[in-house]
Amino acid sequence: MSDLLRQGDYARKQIYCPSRVVAWSHGSRFALALKLARARAGGRLLDYGCGDGTFVAMAHADFRETSGVDVDAEQIEECRRRLGTLPGVQFGMTRDVEHASAHAWDIVTCMEVLEHCLEDERRRVIEALAQLLVPDGTLIVSVPIEIGPSLAGKQFFRALAGMRRLGDYEHRERYLPLEMIRGVFGGRVPRLPVERAGPDGPYRYYGHKGFDYRDLETELAARFVIAARRFTPIALAGPLLNSQAWFVCRPA
Repeated sequence: MSDLLRQGDYARKQIYCPSRVVAWSHGSRFALALKLARARAGGRLLDYGCGDGTFVAMAHADFRETSGVDVDAEQIEECRRRLGTLPGVQFGMTRDVEHASAHAWDIVTCMEVLEHCLEDERRRVIEALAQLLVPDGTLIVSVPIEIGPSLAGKQFFRALAGMRRLGDYEHRERYLPLEMIRGVFGGRVPRLPVERAGPDGPYRYYGHKGFDYRDLETELAARFVIAARRFTPIALAGPLLNSQAWFVCRPA
C-alpha cells in the first residue's frame, strides 16, 4: 500500500516530503482524519475533493464502499489507474455525485478543499455536502489555518522547503510585510483569485493567502450542527500554534 501512496502527487509532496516538519504536519492530518472517520466504520464513505486518492486508499478497508470525487478529470483518471482495483473503491467527478447520490453517504470528508473556493462556490459546496449525507450522517471538514501566529511559522517552513526545492513550495504565495503583520495579528488580508483554463472553460480559485477558517466555521454552523472542533498537528495547542482546523458536523 505504501508504494501506491508514494506514487500520488500530493502524497509525495506532503506525507512523504523530505522535510520532517511538512511530513509530520500532513501525517498528523491524515491520522486524525482516519480516527474521526472510523466512528462510522462499516458504512459508505465519500471523499469530496479527493485529489490523488491518498485518503481513499488509507480508509477503504474500514468501509463497505469508499468513493473519491474531484473536479479534475485527469486526476480522477490517474486515481482509477493507480487505485481503482482496491476493494470497494471507485472514483468519479464531483458534478456527477452531486446529481446522483442525494442522502446516500454515511460519512463525507472534505479536506483542504473549501479554502480554494470563491465565496459563492464555497457556500454552494456546503449545501451540496449537506444533501449528500444520510439524515444522521457525519461531515468532516479540514482547512488550513492561515491567520494568527501560526501563519508566521507556516510561511517560515514553506520558505525553507522552497529553498530546498521541495514540492512546489518555491512557488508559494508571498506576503508583503504589512500583510504578514496584519495576518499574524488576526486582521484581514485581501484574497486574490487565480484564473486557469480548464476542460470546461476558464475557472477561478483561491490559494491559501488570506483564508480565514473562522468564516468557514460561521457558514458551516448555519447549515450543520458542529459537534466537535479539532486542530492538528498539536491537538492541545488550539488555533494559535497549529496548521489545520477541523470541524465534525451533523445535519441540522
